[in-house]
Amino acid sequence: MSIEPVPFEPRRFRTAAAHYPAGRPGYAPRLIRRVVEFCKLGTADRVLDLGCGPGQLANAFAPFAGAVVGIDPEPEMLRLAALDVPANVRFLEGSSYGLGPHLGMFQLVTMGRSFHWMDRVDTLQRLEGMIEPGGAVALFGDKHPELPENAWRQAFQDLVGRYAADDLNRHQRHEPGRASHIAVLLDSAFCELEEISVIERRELPAAALIERALSMSSTSQARIGDRVDALVAEIEALTAQLAPAGRLVEVVASTALIARRGG
Repeated sequence: MSIEPVPFEPRRFRTAAAHYPAGRPGYAPRLIRRVVEFCKLGTADRVLDLGCGPGQLANAFAPFAGAVVGIDPEPEMLRLAALDVPANVRFLEGSSYGLGPHLGMFQLVTMGRSFHWMDRVDTLQRLEGMIEPGGAVALFGDKHPELPENAWRQAFQDLVGRYAADDLNRHQRHEPGRASHIAVLLDSAFCELEEISVIERRELPAAALIERALSMSSTSQARIGDRVDALVAEIEALTAQLAPAGRLVEVVASTALIARRGG
């Protein structure tokens, strides 16, 4: 299995950032509460949100922690995160490659759709000295179960895939034989794994699919350039067929893969 990290591109999400909050499925509040309970997170504890983006996870954990630190390499993501910040949250420009003792100790380190961008082995080795005894790493993501409500997703993914086909970075992340996050964690100090999933049926405006496509680094305006107008036009034509009333339904499983140190 390959664990070779993808090339680090700190500005990869510079134009995608503006579309991220509306385009990406949000994490279920019930999932956040379940992780808080499972990890026994308290108001004296510190949380690190690594690859924080516009701050969704950092802000979601703020009511349950004493302090939250969000780190991201993209200034535009941090600008969006700073628009509405709880008093106990601060955001820093940086990346997994800058992790170290200077950041202090944390009870919980969260990553939302960001671990695959990192040198995963190096990141976990750095976190060994930054997580309190009994603390955890939690990888957040989303899945779409094979249900009739999600049938439209295949056509959307095929469309987006055509515009992303020349992204070598994307090919590396999806190449056959690439080690899964579970495999990487099992070979690390954080090898006691449990997964929590919350499944919800959600309604979204058809126009949100444009935001979703432009929030992806492989089909962001910065990467596909003057093809962006054609992408938007194709999505509008597709959603006119899929959702004549302008609304779509999707079933989303918000997930948290929680990893603790092995005994």
